[in-house]
Amino acid sequence: MTHLSVNINKIATLRNARGGRVPDVLAVAADCESFGAQGITVHPRPDGRHIRYDDVVRLGQLVRTEFNIEGYPSPSFMDLVTKVGPTQVTLVPDAASQLTSDHGWDTWASEAFLRETTERLHAAGIRVSIFIAADVHMAEGAARIGADRIELYTGPYAVAYAADREGAIAPFAQTAARCRELGLGVNAGHDLSLDNLAFFHRAIPWTDEVSIGHALICDALYLGLKETIRSYRACLA
Repeated sequence: MTHLSVNINKIATLRNARGGRVPDVLAVAADCESFGAQGITVHPRPDGRHIRYDDVVRLGQLVRTEFNIEGYPSPSFMDLVTKVGPTQVTLVPDAASQLTSDHGWDTWASEAFLRETTERLHAAGIRVSIFIAADVHMAEGAARIGADRIELYTGPYAVAYAADREGAIAPFAQTAARCRELGLGVNAGHDLSLDNLAFFHRAIPWTDEVSIGHALICDALYLGLKETIRSYRACLA
């Protein structure tokens, strides 16, 4: 089964735009779980523009499904995740000021750093996923480092999907197949939506988890959160 992890960063963005506690990210996380989400994802950034470090600590006490924390492994991030002890940490090569994740790691150029980080997370009992492009060589680097999973950066797939979905999926299917040979789990995320998710899943049915935030929250404005989660789960059936 491919799990749906709901990224709730956009809920925090809305809260922060007005201040206060509305909407309540803790209540939304609990609702997502009750509506069928199999995981909650957050990506705290240094400027605190959406999910904040104190949110992450409180969510760590609340989330009952898989808790996935994404981010660049700075000293403060590593202190946070080892304190919270989520199910999974997804290592992302974001700059501090970056608007959104838009590329994966070069797992060979960053091998020593990622290996040390992975070993520290493993020592804390945390599963490690490394964010990469659809590139067999980068997957092989992640396996060499000792990661448990990779997360495929699916932005290019989403961009190319409407014009040529077979061509769009090809490098992702190839990379995912190599991951399977290497014993790496496969996650996926970025710009996956109700338009393109089902096809992605049919091509790579052994995907362990998809992490979806922006499109899912946008759909929820029209469909409601409960129906939206049900619709995304249906794409993974």
